[in-house]
Amino acid sequence: MRSLRSISAETLVSHPQVAQQSLDGVAHNLYPLLFKASYLLEQAEVIRVLLERWPLEEFRLSALLGPCSEHPEDLRDRTCRACLEACVQGLADHVLRAGGPQRLRVADLTGVRDVQVQQCPCGRALGRWGRTELLARTCCQLQAESLVAQRPIRVLADLFVTEGNFEVVVQALGPAGPAPLRVHCLSFRADSLSPSQLLQVLCLAGPGELRRLEVVHNVRLHAGHVQQLLAQVGFPQLASLTLPARAFDAPPTSTPASDGEDPLLTSIAWELSQMSQLTELSVAFSTLTGKIPELLGPLRTPLRTLDLANCSLNHADMAFLADCFHTTHLEVLDLSGHSLFRLFPSTFFRLLSRAAQTLRVLTMEECGIEDRHVDMLVLALSPCHELCELRFLGNPLSARALRRLFVALCELPKLRCVEFPVPKDCYPEGTAYPQDELAMSRFDQQKYEVIAEDLRAVLLRAGRCDVQVCTPLFGSFDPDIQETSNELGAFLLRAFKAALENFSRALEQME
Repeated sequence: MRSLRSISAETLVSHPQVAQQSLDGVAHNLYPLLFKASYLLEQAEVIRVLLERWPLEEFRLSALLGPCSEHPEDLRDRTCRACLEACVQGLADHVLRAGGPQRLRVADLTGVRDVQVQQCPCGRALGRWGRTELLARTCCQLQAESLVAQRPIRVLADLFVTEGNFEVVVQALGPAGPAPLRVHCLSFRADSLSPSQLLQVLCLAGPGELRRLEVVHNVRLHAGHVQQLLAQVGFPQLASLTLPARAFDAPPTSTPASDGEDPLLTSIAWELSQMSQLTELSVAFSTLTGKIPELLGPLRTPLRTLDLANCSLNHADMAFLADCFHTTHLEVLDLSGHSLFRLFPSTFFRLLSRAAQTLRVLTMEECGIEDRHVDMLVLALSPCHELCELRFLGNPLSARALRRLFVALCELPKLRCVEFPVPKDCYPEGTAYPQDELAMSRFDQQKYEVIAEDLRAVLLRAGRCDVQVCTPLFGSFDPDIQETSNELGAFLLRAFKAALENFSRALEQME
């Protein structure tokens, strides 16, 4: 329930001109309430003036928008474009404002969540890429001003850098002269960059403070690049690392060692072992056959999140995973793309039994799970009482098998989300698995709806209306991909054109 002060703040900011004229008489400790009220009501003009006159030493966006005793509503999933632009513009106004020293020392712009449907009145979001560009351009504009030297404001940010905003981000992070806003990066996502661009911008981003690094999709790295990145840059505080597909492939010019050793993998594993804070590792779509013991064995800190989707694991890899010390700490595990029950039934069972006390999220997409495997799956999942999310899209299961599985899932007390495949009954007979996108989308929609309703009824009869079930055919919503889809599409077209040109030149040389 909102306090009287909170209600009064909303009433005041709902009249923007009155609110702005009244700020000189407002106590400093009321600024946070006025800010949250302005954000809730999307009063961008008031937000900008509040930031310009901010009287406190810290401005922490996540804390201001989160629930508190006076205003319990959580606004952190509102990445409202108008409000966030007003925040950054107000920050610039604060720097430019004449009249005495600034009190503001830290502006923490991290902690907001990008969601698919915006709840703010305008419904227009400013995603992570847009926030990065806005902050970078503002920093560059302030660098061009002739300002009286003062202590720079420390700005904490989550950055998303692509080819489209690379130049302005580099300029913002590495100013040639005095900079009133000093950006410190806590989380960094890179896409559509060359390896040299990635190395350059990471060196400028303050890798000593970086907590999360995501290098995804169209950053073409091989093992040599990864080793260079980890060895030269250094990430002592890194807690989460995501590498792009094929990041462990050998460099094109390398020759295999005669003794079968992989010095690059050994070096990468050693660098990872020096990261005492590392608890999340995603290396999906990298060929790591037989390499998991060497990669994960040296790590000194147990992993809580591990993504090994489509890594071509073999028996030695799975045996290591089942018995290593990471397993009893795992909270999030993705083993998609592996025939878990056909190739590793007992090992996978042992892995889940050891992870059962901590495992919250399990993903097994396109794992060749068939009707005959459902009893084994039920038995393997039965001790996983902490499991909150289960995803097993792309497996050839019938409606009957799914129903048996859902009956068992009702017994998992903390389960809240299940992503299940389109039953194979809905596809033409003889449909091959794994499916491509075209085949995946050609199913009997009406039949699917009937089966899905029956599965929901299983949950309802068991009193499990708290479990949400769905079938996102083409994956869950990714706000970063959604925001940069046009740029990524153009990047892929250029890459495709370059590949065709190389192929054409090769043909000419053969002739």
